[in-house]
Amino acid sequence: MSPSQSSLLLLLMVSCSWATHFLGGTMTFNPRGTNPDGTYRVDLRYKTAFHYSICLSDTWWCVSGDCGNETSLVVKGVDQGISEDWCQTEGVMTRHVSINTQTFDLRLDSCCWIDNDNDVYFWRLLTHVDLGVRSDTGTVNRSPQTTVIPLMSVPANCQRDFNLLLFDPDGDMVRCRYAVPTDECYTSSDLPNDFTLRENCTLSFWGNSNTTGTYVVQMVMEDFPTQSISLSYTDGSQSNRTSNNTLCKLPVQFAVRVDPPVTSCMEGLYLPMFLSPTPAQGALLYASADQPLEITVRAQATNSTVSELLVSGPSGITENTTDPGEYLLRWTPTEDEEGGYYPVCFIAQGVNDSSTYHSELRCVIVRVGNTSGDVVVLRTKVSALIPLTDNYIRNMVFQQLREELIRLGLPGDFTLRLLATHDISP
Repeated sequence: MSPSQSSLLLLLMVSCSWATHFLGGTMTFNPRGTNPDGTYRVDLRYKTAFHYSICLSDTWWCVSGDCGNETSLVVKGVDQGISEDWCQTEGVMTRHVSINTQTFDLRLDSCCWIDNDNDVYFWRLLTHVDLGVRSDTGTVNRSPQTTVIPLMSVPANCQRDFNLLLFDPDGDMVRCRYAVPTDECYTSSDLPNDFTLRENCTLSFWGNSNTTGTYVVQMVMEDFPTQSISLSYTDGSQSNRTSNNTLCKLPVQFAVRVDPPVTSCMEGLYLPMFLSPTPAQGALLYASADQPLEITVRAQATNSTVSELLVSGPSGITENTTDPGEYLLRWTPTEDEEGGYYPVCFIAQGVNDSSTYHSELRCVIVRVGNTSGDVVVLRTKVSALIPLTDNYIRNMVFQQLREELIRLGLPGDFTLRLLATHDISP
């Protein structure tokens, strides 16, 4: 073989090895206010996931309306699925748009999805942004907030609900549907009949041992006002919206792997099960700028070993293993992130020999600044026969304190944070 032929063969091999790498993405936006020059600032956060060896950053294109100018783009890693060979990044894009801007669409597309069994090849993400001032809130319209783990799995014989986070800062009704080609995706997902997508953004797999394989899921998340409202724009125009009219459109795309059947589908055996003090699905947590927020996640499985916590959240979130099956997520929001809502989702992964098992998808929303209630500092003395570590206090003492405060009448949506500990000599 000649040197030129060898070079050509090498290039073809590299191209093929990079061909199937995409594992989905999402995008949300947050209006930030008027700039000194009269333009309007909007921050858009997007997540994309690829095979670990080629974690990429791509360019969003303006395909409709006046998308303004991109003034800043910061792309950072969020998490890596080590055993699954993927990484997810978050891009924070700031755009300055004309004060006369009403709506605009951004699109990101390329090739190719990971190898999958529903024959989806090219990928496309589309976001529809509406920056009208709402008549019901008096503020600029905001998008729902969500994120997702790029690759989730379920044994073929198990029923599983993938409950996506659906939180809207404006209190709108949030619904999901499959993306429509060719604007919102290149080709439809055409999932097997064992999958059902409900309007409440729950993707259900009903269990079928004949459905093993990897499947691409391409969804659109939309928000609808709960009552008729009007959107006003700086050029004097208005747009009336009813509960049947979409305000925003967000891409939500990921992959689901249906693994071979498992001996038992009961949570806590092979499939990891979340334990207290793991926050409940959809819990609203509060954080302050420049102050670390800590989220403790516990999971266990008797017939597999909880080996990894897969996390999707704002860039800068960190994860530490404190005990087997116990993880501490920590995120310190910046002053620039104050006033926003930020989704965090996670899945516990168990391992038994060469088989991996996923827990349910669990998601929370973090509000930075402007907390809904007073901040109360409690000082208490705790005596114990064993050393009181910070982890023990967070896991055991906090749980007992929370139960007692709720018993005394405090609403259950509060957050406990350990500020400091001091040893007291007898």
